[in-house]
Amino acid sequence: MPLSTTPSAGAEPSSLPVIVVTGMAFEARIARGEGVEVVYAARADLLERALTATVARGSSGIVSFGTAGGLAPDLEPGSLIVANAVEGPFGRHETDQQWADRLAAAMMAGPLAGRLQRGLMAAVAAPLVSADDKRTLHRATGALAVDMESHIAGAMAAAHGVPFAVCRAIVDPAWRTLPSAATAGLRDDGSTALGPILRELLRQPSQLAGLIQVAVDARAARISLVQARRAIGEAGALRIAAVV
Repeated sequence: MPLSTTPSAGAEPSSLPVIVVTGMAFEARIARGEGVEVVYAARADLLERALTATVARGSSGIVSFGTAGGLAPDLEPGSLIVANAVEGPFGRHETDQQWADRLAAAMMAGPLAGRLQRGLMAAVAAPLVSADDKRTLHRATGALAVDMESHIAGAMAAAHGVPFAVCRAIVDPAWRTLPSAATAGLRDDGSTALGPILRELLRQPSQLAGLIQVAVDARAARISLVQARRAIGEAGALRIAAVV
């Protein structure tokens, strides 16, 4: 049963789910919905293992969805990226152009239009937290943003011959260096523990102002993700058509 990302005459929605890949539990909660199976973990080996098992049950496509670090200096927190390709540890993976166009069109029809950009995503195996490191990666790749899951999703889609797409919201802009407390509480499974964050603040109270700014930025990213998920869901842009 061949798959198409563009519904047309003679096509019907595939009975196979779209797999959404992300790193954190709150992103997974936003992504869930009818016809969607969500896979998430912050640790790469756990994510790959879970994604492998899920793809083995069948999938009509894989989309990387969630937050990303900004690399382009003009991207504010809450900006949205629909990627044309991902450049990362596994090389370059092109996204499905028709599917990316459908995702972008769904968001261009509403209030998200001014926040949306198309372009290259970078992917890394370890968190990129300093403004200097983000600047270096942007100069080297020209990528708009960076995350830690899109290369895994892209490689899995390529290996199984299914469409691949990326929709990400900027959570920390290119010019911002994250305080160590911001990443201290992230568990391997993508959930967050408060204890390590508080211990980091006790160790270095000067991080508090930076951590408050991180929370403000995260709220902007979350709002954009919720709005994006609603828009693409209402437009049917997560459905993949099976040509019969």
